[in-house]
Amino acid sequence: MGPSQYGLVTNTTMIKTIEDAAGFCALREEWDELLEASASNSFFLTWEWLYPWWKHLSGDRKLRIITLRSDGELIAIAPLASRRGRLARLVPFRAFEFLGADRLASDYLDLIIKRGREAEALQALGDYLDREMAMLEMANLRRDSCTAASLTRELQEHGWTPYEETTGICPFIPLSGHSWESYLASLGPEHRYNFRRRLKNLTKASDVRFEQARSPAQVRATLPWLVTLHKMRWRNHGRSDAFHRSDLLAFHEEASRLALERGWLRLFLMTIDGQPAASLYGFHYHRTFYFLQSGFDPTFRKQSVGLLTMGLAIKSAIEEGAEEYDMLRGDEPYKFHWAREQRGLVRIELYPPRLSALLYRRVQSVGRAAKTVMRGAFARTMTHRTATALRG
Repeated sequence: MGPSQYGLVTNTTMIKTIEDAAGFCALREEWDELLEASASNSFFLTWEWLYPWWKHLSGDRKLRIITLRSDGELIAIAPLASRRGRLARLVPFRAFEFLGADRLASDYLDLIIKRGREAEALQALGDYLDREMAMLEMANLRRDSCTAASLTRELQEHGWTPYEETTGICPFIPLSGHSWESYLASLGPEHRYNFRRRLKNLTKASDVRFEQARSPAQVRATLPWLVTLHKMRWRNHGRSDAFHRSDLLAFHEEASRLALERGWLRLFLMTIDGQPAASLYGFHYHRTFYFLQSGFDPTFRKQSVGLLTMGLAIKSAIEEGAEEYDMLRGDEPYKFHWAREQRGLVRIELYPPRLSALLYRRVQSVGRAAKTVMRGAFARTMTHRTATALRG
């Protein structure tokens, strides 16, 4: 099979499947332009996030980005990869899934379709996928708004069987119209007082700096501190999977470099009397701040440097004009000290109308149920340690 496949949909509309890194690279500018013109505009769908994911974290998947053009104009992207079914030894089966969906918390994944062209694009994508006859897994979708839900309805008309599951929540803070002081006033009095008192006491007793890495050299110097502080935070409370492998570190190095080039990276470091104490890593994209990771030195736990770093990052986002501060996936208690609202994430699996697909679905359900039981038992043993680790 060659690096791309073409198919004529109408006299003016063409589907092309991108199957190699060179084709993925060539899409960069068009990709982000289409994303901005779509209803799915999210940082985790940018080329700058998904290309490094493909380069460093895709494993044995095969690239299968489906593009749709009308009179030469790019109007739709289905950012997919193919893999053997996870239970392929039992039921030989092929599956499509979103880029970014595995081994990394990429929230708000979706199809990318130009506004106003959804109907023709979804029909073309539905016809294409129906011919492929592979199971489709669309993970980390916004429950309240996703284009992928419309593709589900399109494939159901072809006889496909859907399965939907809630997979998590994302707490978030609406910031539109807020100043820093008005946002603080919206918090509970105890939390508001605690933040102000601890910041005042710390700045009175020490030389405190909270600085953003703004140049490539500063990012290269700060990112290792983020990783170190994150690991220190979790050292005695169970391992975090955020930075524990070399491929993950390589991914974040490249993604942060590309995001810096576009002005999206927000990487902060707090120092106390010159000593790195806490760090926070996120992205400011189209008036939304996406909080990804943080870390702190437990030596400064009594000074609540984790709490202070989060508050100062929210303050910075407000001053930059952010309309939302998104805590992203996870229901950790500390997030709800700051956020009062949340949105759900779902996974939609779609199975083509043939016997092997339905059999694969049943076998997969049994495997997932067993994993759920095991995760529940593990979670009960980790709850206390995790809650302790997240206090700062």
